[in-house]
Amino acid sequence: MLVVFCPCALVLATPTAIMAAIGNATRHGFLVREGDALERLAQVRRVCFDKTGTLTTGEPQVVAVCAGEKDVSEDALLAVAGAAEKRSEHPLGRAIVAAATEHAGAAPKDPTSFAMVPGRGVVAEVGGRTVYAGSAALLAEHGLAIPDALGRRVDATRTEGATITYLGWGDTAAGFIALADRVRENATAALSAVWETGVEPVLLTGDHEAAAAHVAAELGITTYKAACLPEDKLSFIDDSERAGKGVCMVGDGVNDAPALKRALVGIAMGGVGSDIAVDAADIALVNDDIAELPHLLRLSRRMMTTIKINLTFSMTLNFIAIALAISGVLNPVVGALVHNAGSVLVIVNSALLLGWKPRVR
Repeated sequence: MLVVFCPCALVLATPTAIMAAIGNATRHGFLVREGDALERLAQVRRVCFDKTGTLTTGEPQVVAVCAGEKDVSEDALLAVAGAAEKRSEHPLGRAIVAAATEHAGAAPKDPTSFAMVPGRGVVAEVGGRTVYAGSAALLAEHGLAIPDALGRRVDATRTEGATITYLGWGDTAAGFIALADRVRENATAALSAVWETGVEPVLLTGDHEAAAAHVAAELGITTYKAACLPEDKLSFIDDSERAGKGVCMVGDGVNDAPALKRALVGIAMGGVGSDIAVDAADIALVNDDIAELPHLLRLSRRMMTTIKINLTFSMTLNFIAIALAISGVLNPVVGALVHNAGSVLVIVNSALLLGWKPRVR
């Protein structure tokens, strides 16, 4: 009885399945940083995506530079924007710096001071004046007005799906820079596969309503939230989880870090993602291939099924072996063999997860 009572198979049931599933995930480009992340992922009912760098390539390009009513040329506006954004880690900021460098043939000058405003843009001192580069909310917070004529040009540009970065100093906006980012080639197919797993994809972006709607329509996303600040993403996640829909957040930027940390599971883009985002996430997608995400969702559920099978088998085997030992059918030698055989079978069942692939219709 003492020999067969020791629950070795029961103890091995969960950790062996988790380790095998982590090995499978690693083969598909996922670095699982938290041991229980896959267990939590099996409970997810919504996957929330950031747009720039996650559903898009993260390599936006400047498509238009528009100066406002101030006495400033478009070339000068781009140069000021490049200097203001030079220390920015955001993909839009890097794209503006690249465009300014290419246009001028030299890197923009370093700003005298620089401050990043999460979810809104940057504030920098360039050429002895304080420059605001970012969203309309950033300019409004600092009392900068946007002329009506400039606003109408912005609206016309946004209908094409472009993202707008305003530039301003003094008391009015000096102009804007329009940037466009390509949707990842496999994003549409990946999101369709996410739908097939029974999980709803959601778009959470800081972009304007028109740009968000354009991308959502292109990708087949029915639920999206535009003009999101970091706290808005947190609020959406909280509301979803209160409604019984566990959330997995997928993002890449500094602005996504709070949401990655708050969500039931956070997945960061390991290639284009910032160090802060990767550190906040439970899982890192090393090669940025979101087409592998449906596999990870199915793998987490298969892992939980394997754990339940292991637990059921090990407990059943223990009860039967104890009953047989009490009745005298099992002697110590046979009991030891049965005990070890149970452990081996649990390990073998878990090991099958290493090469597991979902059967997709």
